[in-house]
Amino acid sequence: MKTEADNMVAPTGEQAPNTRKSRSQWAEVWRRLRRNRMAMLGLVIILIIFFTAIFAEVIAPYDYRTQNLMRVADPPSREHLLGTDDLGRDILSRIIFGARVSLQVGFVAVSISLIVGGTLGALAGYYGGNLDNVVMRFMDVLLAIPSILLAIAIVSAFGGGLINVMIAVGIATIPVYARIVKASVISIKEQEFVEAARAVGARDSRIIIKHILPNSLAPIIVQGTLGVAIAILSAAGLSFIGLGIEPPTPEWGAMLSSGRHLIRRAPHVATFPGIAIMITIFALNLLGDGLRDALDPRLKQ
Repeated sequence: MKTEADNMVAPTGEQAPNTRKSRSQWAEVWRRLRRNRMAMLGLVIILIIFFTAIFAEVIAPYDYRTQNLMRVADPPSREHLLGTDDLGRDILSRIIFGARVSLQVGFVAVSISLIVGGTLGALAGYYGGNLDNVVMRFMDVLLAIPSILLAIAIVSAFGGGLINVMIAVGIATIPVYARIVKASVISIKEQEFVEAARAVGARDSRIIIKHILPNSLAPIIVQGTLGVAIAILSAAGLSFIGLGIEPPTPEWGAMLSSGRHLIRRAPHVATFPGIAIMITIFALNLLGDGLRDALDPRLKQ
């Protein structure tokens, strides 16, 4: 026999309470982020860099590979707004195409470290015991090696190139994400909604993916944003010492390295790629700090 409660049906189109709550939480995060002027400045700069990287073929005034040995290291002019490099190539065009390479390295490297480190951290935090000890001791070994030195060792062993640089930078930052995810999982796994999922027979994999990780997004998003900046800087450092992206692919660190011997005669060759790196890292740090404040419910703006 059906009760009155069984016959009650939610109106068509009504959203589940959890969905509405999730949307309202993200709306509140966006509201707090918008009130942070420095974070919005960083977001605007990042969007401009993204737009430039996507439409590089349309925006760049020249082909980044075109050489003109009659115009080597020319200063900024109407024809070449940022001048030319040591092979007569347009610096502005190479910086524009270099944005694509740097962003690709940053996001792919963070994705690698987040997937591997996040998986290991989630398993270690959820199961604990011997698995936790083995995973965390391995992370401690990686942390004992400075990330840039570990990246240099990996690239030296397997060679340069875009793919190897992304893998090297990603592996070097795995321990950071493993520790962050583990700490979040430990703080969440004993809460009531997780216990309720266990009580109804949910599998561990479903509990981790559907219940624990979505509630651990705040620190992961913040670290991911800052991690992109670190990855771009690490890739630039590898290219600067000749272990990164191979020429003629435009990469800001390699451009900086190729212009250092002209720093007295033609300082613009090294200055403008350095400014591009600085602005990108600065914008990502501003956005990361703003996301940290917006995602922390204890910081009411």
